[in-house]
Amino acid sequence: MRRIVLVAAAGLSLVGCSSNFSSDYFKDYFNSAPTTVQLQLESTPPGAEAKTSIGPSCKTPCSVTLTPPEGGFTVSYILNKFQPATVPVQVTHTPGDLLTAATTKIDPNPVVAELQPLTPPKPAKPMRPKRVAKKPKETGAPAAAASAFPDPAQPLAPAPGPTR
Repeated sequence: MRRIVLVAAAGLSLVGCSSNFSSDYFKDYFNSAPTTVQLQLESTPPGAEAKTSIGPSCKTPCSVTLTPPEGGFTVSYILNKFQPATVPVQVTHTPGDLLTAATTKIDPNPVVAELQPLTPPKPAKPMRPKRVAKKPKETGAPAAAASAFPDPAQPLAPAPGPTR
């Protein structure tokens, strides 16, 4: 009977070395629930609407609980009278094994955005009237040679030509 128990124990220990019963099998079995993480969201100035590209949003300063995707996501900040900002967030999953737990790292955490004020359009400069040069005061009658048209106050001279 003792031999049967030893053979069975040796057989089970060899089964553990096969590829069907690797640590990935146990990892998947024990880590069936996706991991969630707390993400702190902040902005300067505070009070901005922070929205993640994977759904959750809140008004800064705040924190959201989310299940991070592979690779990463973005957080967009919106506040009246400020330019919108978007911050990329990297997610790193480290698988665990039988002795260590799986970890998920989010970088940066907290996610901080410094919002820049909108530059208002420059007000139009007030229109200044053009300076008109003052005309010198005329003394006497205007010169007749200065005009191409005859003076209506003067009688017309007879046209030169043959006389009878």
